[in-house]
Amino acid sequence: MSLLPQTLLVTGAVAWGLGWLPLHHFASVGLVGMPLVLLVYGLLSLFAVPVLWFERRAWLPQRNGLLAIAVCGGGATAALVTALAIGEVVRVMLLFYLAPVWGVLGGWLLLGERLTPLRIGALLLAMLGIGLTLDISSALTHPLSGSDWLALAAGLGFSLNNLATRAADQVPLASKTLAPFLGSALIAVVLCPVLGEYPPPLSLALSWQIGLMALGWLLSMAAVQYGVSHIEAGRAAVLVVFELVAAVFSAAWLGNQTIGTHEWLGAALVMIAALTASWPERPALTVIRSSSL
Repeated sequence: MSLLPQTLLVTGAVAWGLGWLPLHHFASVGLVGMPLVLLVYGLLSLFAVPVLWFERRAWLPQRNGLLAIAVCGGGATAALVTALAIGEVVRVMLLFYLAPVWGVLGGWLLLGERLTPLRIGALLLAMLGIGLTLDISSALTHPLSGSDWLALAAGLGFSLNNLATRAADQVPLASKTLAPFLGSALIAVVLCPVLGEYPPPLSLALSWQIGLMALGWLLSMAAVQYGVSHIEAGRAAVLVVFELVAAVFSAAWLGNQTIGTHEWLGAALVMIAALTASWPERPALTVIRSSSL
């Protein structure tokens, strides 16, 4: 079995885990929430629309699946971008990473994927690692805020996006990658007037920074979409916990937070769970009966 889909999925997930850094930078200059989503994903939509139009004959038979990818993926992205910009990174990632639960259960219920003991064990190990990494006993003692609800919604939307990506197996990879960008931009177009939030005047420096962030999201999304298109949803849901590890450790190192023993132990369990989930399952033995002479 090729390791390329898993490698790209982990690489894209780590890039997402570091995505809070530019988000906090933009928030520090007053660009946050739906206005930021509108600018970044509106820019990406300039590339998305021509590609989607060019590939329309290929995705038209599964247009409902592509629509689900746009809505779920776009909504998840918009919610997570906003939550990471306005909320506490570690807390947001904890709530977002209920996504592996939705992914494994959704793959079982909606796509008929097997809920094997190995996968269940990997999922439980990943959840234990997440709890240790984030010190779950204290992280959930506060009431849910707006950023918390956005993180929960992002996790559910991301899992549904992965399931839709697997189900829409005839939709070209480029369309599956770019559809969530268009979905995010359209959501921002609707919500900006509703919330009364609009982008501020842009300087030259801020403009190229937005363009650089858009390029980063494009490359990381392409890597993740390729991975989830070639890996079962339950396995992909556990593998992307590398995003959590990258987010927590970068927040600890760059956000002046001390990394304790439980974070290191939790990260180790998460990595073991990811490797376990990606391990090829042993094929069933075929018993050949020789005919009697």
